[in-house]
Amino acid sequence: MTRRRLRPDEIELWRKIADSTERLHPERLTPDAARADDGPQRPKPKPHKIPKSRLPEFRVGDRARGAEPSHDLMPPLVDRLRGAPVNMDSKAYLRMKRGKLVPEGRIDLHGMTIDKAHPALTSFILRAQASGKRLVLVITGKGRDRDEGGPIPVPRGILKHQVPNWLSTPPLAQAVLQITEAHVTHGGGGAYYVYLRRYR
Repeated sequence: MTRRRLRPDEIELWRKIADSTERLHPERLTPDAARADDGPQRPKPKPHKIPKSRLPEFRVGDRARGAEPSHDLMPPLVDRLRGAPVNMDSKAYLRMKRGKLVPEGRIDLHGMTIDKAHPALTSFILRAQASGKRLVLVITGKGRDRDEGGPIPVPRGILKHQVPNWLSTPPLAQAVLQITEAHVTHGGGGAYYVYLRRYR
């Protein structure tokens, strides 16, 4: 099949279209564009000059705001307990915080797994309240640092973090009046004072 020559009106249409377009890569000339029989000859287009950027000078870290925010959206456990409202007598609370009140019972959860510690704590708290005890000591231990840098952070001391949650949710929430970290004489950061409501 032989190619026919373009008619004058087709050549005019070709020029109009070619003049209204811009090449994506003006510095390269495809073999098809160089062939004369594809259309009328055009002068080789000049490469477009890219204007130099007028953005202000930028240096990495210029606008940094200091340390990156923590992935933990909740404040540390100790801060949450300190910021909790005082629901008991304020004088008794201060004496308890200073280690002046003697716990009437204690449970040691140290070394237990979560599935064993939760029912043991529930049973202990409900029995202590039923027997009329007001202040008990819950020993959790400070725990080991198990966070291995994975995508889900693991807090140090699983029981230390779980016990306040268990004490503030049913069925224990109705029995507990106040939770606070124990004084050093009773275990410090590895134990909690739990002040119970009067049994009715």
